[in-house]
Amino acid sequence: MKKIIFIVFITVFVFPCFSQERTQADIDLKVKTFFQKHGGWYDMNVPASDGQLLYNLILDNKYQQALEIGTSTGHSGIWMAWALSKTGGILITIEIDKSRHEEALANFKEAGVDHIIDARLDNAHELVPKLKGPFDFVFSDADKGWYQNYFEAVDPKLKVGGCYATHNVSDRGGNRWNQDYLHYLQGLDHYETSVDNSGGGMAISYKKAEK
Repeated sequence: MKKIIFIVFITVFVFPCFSQERTQADIDLKVKTFFQKHGGWYDMNVPASDGQLLYNLILDNKYQQALEIGTSTGHSGIWMAWALSKTGGILITIEIDKSRHEEALANFKEAGVDHIIDARLDNAHELVPKLKGPFDFVFSDADKGWYQNYFEAVDPKLKVGGCYATHNVSDRGGNRWNQDYLHYLQGLDHYETSVDNSGGGMAISYKKAEK
């Protein structure tokens, strides 16, 4: 009888834990292998330093409900999904170009994170306002002239304590990108915005309160 109870305990409680550990280890290995194979990504994707920044923001704050506006071919999405695999989260990502969307789908699968990503082929101008949310992390890297429109559409759906990161925003001398948008962010009382210039330039806005 004791032997039967022991076998049941091992089967029900111990094996699932080992399985879960192996699953995360498999994801880690697949993502690392993918990045080693696909070293330099320049085709409208973030540099590796910005991918690492996105990964850290999600993991450090334990975010779980992420939105990406502008998938491209999936570099940033893989970094974010990798972090979300450790927080128990999911990523919705939007791309308007069919060929990029399809390439991203293949990359997500190869990197072993496709089960964490809800990749949508759609016009973000139309889809973003329709998304219900809520979100606790948003990464915006689509058409720069629409940055403020995206922000205003998502703001009511972003949780207090959440983060809205925007790519290609910089305040460094000689490379002051998207300054009007940055000034808009810095003027919002219910957000605290800083700029990370280590890669392609990233505005990082934390929501302090509801508007």
